[in-house]
Amino acid sequence: MALVTFTNPEYRDKTVYAVAGSHTQSILKIARENKIAINFECQDGECGTCVVKVTSIEAKDKPLMGGPLTEKEKTVLRSIGKLTKDEMEQMIVDDLPSPWRLACQMIVRDEDLRVEY
Repeated sequence: MALVTFTNPEYRDKTVYAVAGSHTQSILKIARENKIAINFECQDGECGTCVVKVTSIEAKDKPLMGGPLTEKEKTVLRSIGKLTKDEMEQMIVDDLPSPWRLACQMIVRDEDLRVEY
């Protein structure tokens, strides 16, 4: 089980359990099931309205933060100005994830996360 803490300046933080590694539990799905108001439109990684900032609550030497960015995420995050080409190349070199993710695309792994929306 993973704990996901959703945080927003307009709402009280809410921590929920997520089934890690289910391959169907996206951040957006977990948020909707728990009545957390993350904005979204297409739910398919095309529009970028569900962009969130994700940080690991785990040890600093283990920054997993979900699986790697999907191709859709890379394209959309670049188009909305959350990632530059240089940042994407640096992520590959350093093998570090981006804090910016699309809630509809990011699948929860076995790690505790903070999701800012």
